[in-house]
Amino acid sequence: MIQTSTLQITPEILALVAEIDEFKGAWRALGTLAPERLSALRRVATIESIGSSTRIEGSRLSDREVEQLLSNLEIQSFGSRDEQEVAGYAQLMETVFASWQEITVTENHIKQLHRDLLRFSDKDERHRGEYKTTSNSVAAFDAEGNQVGVVFETANPFETPRRMAELVDWLDQAQQGELHPLIAIGIFVVVFLEIHPFQDGNGRLSRVLTTLLLLRAGYAYVPYSSLESVIEQSKEGYYLALRRTQGTICTEAPDWTPWLTFFLKALQRQMRRLRQKVERERLLLAKLPDLAIQILDHARDHGRITIADAVTVTGASRNTLKGHFKTLCERELLVLHGQGRGAWYSLP
Repeated sequence: MIQTSTLQITPEILALVAEIDEFKGAWRALGTLAPERLSALRRVATIESIGSSTRIEGSRLSDREVEQLLSNLEIQSFGSRDEQEVAGYAQLMETVFASWQEITVTENHIKQLHRDLLRFSDKDERHRGEYKTTSNSVAAFDAEGNQVGVVFETANPFETPRRMAELVDWLDQAQQGELHPLIAIGIFVVVFLEIHPFQDGNGRLSRVLTTLLLLRAGYAYVPYSSLESVIEQSKEGYYLALRRTQGTICTEAPDWTPWLTFFLKALQRQMRRLRQKVERERLLLAKLPDLAIQILDHARDHGRITIADAVTVTGASRNTLKGHFKTLCERELLVLHGQGRGAWYSLP
């Protein structure tokens, strides 16, 4: 059984929960941007999430390559395992964003989500949607995709069905009790990863489940800022927090604090990034001419922009656009790379 009687809500954890909940309440006002602006924020966040979550597990695809792959997703023919994993993650994310209200966290739904996550993965065809049948362990990977060591051992296949049933039952009770949703989600995720119920895809599925649970708990801003990219940028801290807590989960006095502190700090960074983006959007919409906003939109959606791109997108003359690019650089809203014909611009 999951033991939470030793759970300690430290002042730091309490402050993190309060700040995240304050933003949750403020999102109704902050999220009143035009639909196309929200759509642009969500698209960027989705690409970042897919790229980061698959890279954490060893993929080598950049966000740019992920974006190119998503633009041809309807082809459903992928040349590498990395592409197969990205395609499955992308489609599952869209399913969660579209149907989170109908997806309760049951064992059957978790298995269905796992099946959909690996739908394009040839290597995983035999075990997708089913609990593991052989032992597995959590490994860490370097930037080149090479395994650099085992992070921790996981539940054995024999005890996995029982422990998953206990975890889902615990979550259901926690959601009906007095435990704060963010604390309950954090504990669910760390226990899920300690069990590691599937042969492969557990890390990616844990991040999808995190998004699903946050949406079901009322954190409606989640699709517009990537939690996965925050975790990717804090990967050492991620594995360290997991190891510290997961080594105690099966004891009489689990230490939830290391993981919950990391998890809530990641949610805090996710929230603060979105708050900054929304404030930036409001500033731009209030003070920038339409041509300048179109330039920034293209740079945000595609990662970069040239003057030739801007001519195509806006239909304006090169001379007119050069003035806008100069102003945007002076205001530190764009960064110039290179010179002459090879010059291009990106967001700071």
